[in-house]
Amino acid sequence: MHVGIWIRVSTEDQARGESPKNHEKRARLYAELKGWKVVEVYDLCGVSGKSVLEHPEAQRMLRDVSVGRIKALIFSKLARLARNVRELLEISDHFQANGADLVSIEESIDTSTPAGRLLFTVIGALAQWEREEISARVSASIPIRAMQGKPTGGQGPFGYHWVNKQLVPKPDEAVIVREIYKTFLETKRLLTTAKIINERGFRSRKGAKFGKTTIKRILTDPVYKGQKRANYTKSKGNKKSWILKPEEDWVWFNVEPIVEKKVWEEVNRIIENNSRKYPKVPPSLLAAKYAFSGLVYCECGTKMYVMKYRGMKTPRYRCRKCNSKINEDVLMEKFKEGLKCMVIKPEQLQAEVESEEKIVKQKTEELETLKKELRKIKNKISRLIDLYNDDVIPKDIFREQLNDIQMRKAQIEERIPEIEAEISFHQVSEKGKDYLLTQATTLYSLWDSLEYESQTEIIKELVQSIKVTKDELIFEFYYLPELMEFCNSDRNFRGSLLLQA
Repeated sequence: MHVGIWIRVSTEDQARGESPKNHEKRARLYAELKGWKVVEVYDLCGVSGKSVLEHPEAQRMLRDVSVGRIKALIFSKLARLARNVRELLEISDHFQANGADLVSIEESIDTSTPAGRLLFTVIGALAQWEREEISARVSASIPIRAMQGKPTGGQGPFGYHWVNKQLVPKPDEAVIVREIYKTFLETKRLLTTAKIINERGFRSRKGAKFGKTTIKRILTDPVYKGQKRANYTKSKGNKKSWILKPEEDWVWFNVEPIVEKKVWEEVNRIIENNSRKYPKVPPSLLAAKYAFSGLVYCECGTKMYVMKYRGMKTPRYRCRKCNSKINEDVLMEKFKEGLKCMVIKPEQLQAEVESEEKIVKQKTEELETLKKELRKIKNKISRLIDLYNDDVIPKDIFREQLNDIQMRKAQIEERIPEIEAEISFHQVSEKGKDYLLTQATTLYSLWDSLEYESQTEIIKELVQSIKVTKDELIFEFYYLPELMEFCNSDRNFRGSLLLQA
């Protein structure tokens, strides 16, 4: 994998002997341990951390990520990448959007590893849960305001605007809405309607051309027949997509209609009939969206895929070779039991953490010994020079002794960055395991409150594979290869856990 190195060393770092050269060497050694090839170095030495994104080197780095020239960026620590939290999040979003990884050596974060990805995934999932809790408290007054017909935030829908806290038609936009309804009744096609409306010179509120999706939204929104719907959606947390709330939470109030009720109903009858002719698979049913897709294997060795069936309420994974089946809700239940095992019996994970800690401790002791020896050597060189300057030792003896000492000094200076890279390598794994251990209780208690997408991400970072046999389910975790085997010794799983053809 091709990677880049980000170097931004502060004056304080250099005063402590952390030169840009040392930072680059340690990063290169880390890349070597990972089997990566360094193809770019981004040098921002002397650049303030308050704002780095406008710097030419930062822009070059972002472009290289966009075009795929580098797939990971190695840096000493997050504060050296950017001190500005907004810029740090912006960089992180850019890397995630382009499938690239961030590697912070000092914080032991490497998003190319399951440990690093898990760290970010869990933080993101729990942060999302917290945001939703805050949002729920903040939005508690929205239904009351909606029932009173008062503004609940944002602009009115296209064709309307708020006047004295009342939603009323906006004349110049209402004309376009009526034209859209009239044209659709003539064409009975969304795309054709959009094309005709655009050809007539009509534009959206922001001056853009109308697309098929916008036309459909206008045609299906009941506000245009005089029924305003409020408190019916909520954000999924990514600022891009929304989901419907339960209908019992919706609030309705009457507004002045732009089109007649019978016109609206006729338009929506046509749209519904067209949808029946060309049914689409909902995004939630796409294979890539399933929580355990790519992880489930039959005992015959064949990967199990989600099969669709009439009245499907929960995804069912099937082996195409021997036709064994298992429902996703059962897999989810057993995964939760795995989280519970981590809470109740964390000994194995703790042993894994302690093993990494032991290696880190040994390497750290070796590092401190070498640093101590290096300080002694520097003092020896200083004393040797003083003796030579005072004519205590002859020139040939001085050179011989100095060469021996400097040779050892060079060996130590060569070894120190290697050990630092090895320590960082093991700390990445240790930190991920330790984070999982400390967060297992929180994950287990909040699991049912997390969005399905967040659950899916966490599952894919924790689970390596799931083997389905006639009698048992065997989960293999990245950090817990022998944590558990779920057997049916105390339950009859036939018909629920494992369905044999």
